[in-house]
Amino acid sequence: MVAVDVSVLGYTPPDGGWGWVVVFGAFISIGFSYAFPKALTIYFKEIQRHFDVSYSQIAWVSSIMLAVMYAGGPVSSVLVNRYGSRPVVITGGIMCGMSMVAASFGSTITHLYICVGIVGGLGLSFNLQPSLTIIGKYFQVRRPIANGLAMAGSPVFLCTLAPLNQFLFDRFGWRGGFFILGAMVLNCCVAGSLMRPLNAGRASRDKPQSNGAGKPNGAHRGNGVEGQASEQEPPEHRSCCVKSTSCSCDVSLFRHRGFIIYLIGNMLMFFGFFSPMIFLAPYAKHRGVDEYSAASLLSALALVDMIARPGTGLLANTRWVRPRVQYLFSFAITYNGVCHLLCPLASGYWGLIVYAVCYGLVYGMVCALLFECLMDLVGPRSFSSAVGLVTILECCPVLLGPPIAGALVDMFGDYSYLFYMCGAVMLAAGLFLFTMNYFNYRRLDRAKAKRRQEKSTELQERTGLCDVQQSDRVEEDQIQVEDGGGLHCKTETDPSPV
Repeated sequence: MVAVDVSVLGYTPPDGGWGWVVVFGAFISIGFSYAFPKALTIYFKEIQRHFDVSYSQIAWVSSIMLAVMYAGGPVSSVLVNRYGSRPVVITGGIMCGMSMVAASFGSTITHLYICVGIVGGLGLSFNLQPSLTIIGKYFQVRRPIANGLAMAGSPVFLCTLAPLNQFLFDRFGWRGGFFILGAMVLNCCVAGSLMRPLNAGRASRDKPQSNGAGKPNGAHRGNGVEGQASEQEPPEHRSCCVKSTSCSCDVSLFRHRGFIIYLIGNMLMFFGFFSPMIFLAPYAKHRGVDEYSAASLLSALALVDMIARPGTGLLANTRWVRPRVQYLFSFAITYNGVCHLLCPLASGYWGLIVYAVCYGLVYGMVCALLFECLMDLVGPRSFSSAVGLVTILECCPVLLGPPIAGALVDMFGDYSYLFYMCGAVMLAAGLFLFTMNYFNYRRLDRAKAKRRQEKSTELQERTGLCDVQQSDRVEEDQIQVEDGGGLHCKTETDPSPV
């Protein structure tokens, strides 16, 4: 178990209670945010034929949606800091619903770029980031488990939306399917209404007294650096200047060594992270698999992903893994890359099922640890700003990854090069994170050992000084006793005459 340091948050997180209802709301909101762009790929073949566009052009729909979802992170962070998570999530749900309804009347591919990609992506951004932030406010000790359960919303919704979209497409076409999806995504408004703001003021009155050290224990667990940016001013000082700082991201995080390592590795990873998911159903149809079987690949992937996310959260919360959780994250990314490199070797429908199962396992591990590792680095106080900075910088690889993969398909007429490219990028990102985290952990261990040695030396010096002072006092007492005893003896042996 991890000790809760209230000096970081200014209150004691409840780690339960209404927090589990908040996790359920985040489950719905995150489920739509991540599953929606992938589930739309069921319509891509028909939309491609309808508008007579290439693989690369149709890939821009999901690519723009994902990129805007990530790029909207800073805007979402500012709104969350100013208004809280509940109104932001409700606004995002309304935006997503209206964007899909408007897209159903689209007459050009550019119309889909604007409605689905830009407006819908911004709405998903308003659903994603507030849901992650409010979990960090309600949970500390059980945070990896809560994050794993909330992130499990993505595979659950993908498992449901993939066959549902195929059914809607067969019954109503892609326009009718978009219209109905627009109504369904309004459930994010219900999820947002469950995200009740935490009464931190009342909780802070019951918090234990601080020891006056002023250094948080839990915020920089495992990967912090000395004097890093996540050590914030005390709550009473922060409350005085929140209006001046809430509209800006904490750019001092760029002096955080662990944060920089995480950011570089993730930017490299996202070039190949979403493309295999987006092109899996079209790839299966290209290999001669029927439409419903191709959609079932996404369902099989999502079923395994559904189990992998909470399972990874439980594993990451153990006392053996949590102090070195960045290693587990690096392993998941590396294993993900290996799966993509082996995908072209899969033959037939059952071969693709094996790939989907392996892919779902490692995909769930990466998603469950993605934001938990970031919170492990910067702490809950700086998490909102960190998410905003990370997502806006990651939007470039998220935007360019799928179109580049689609361009490879257009160029060679074969999906194998797409999976080779994604696998190589993911493998390089995983090895980079593993290597850099290894050196980062070693440096932190040496710094901790040095601090322990300095404290031990200081303690020994203080103990030695106390021993010397105590021995001096004992000697003085003995001298006084001896002097007093001598006078007393002299009085008895040589008494003065009467």
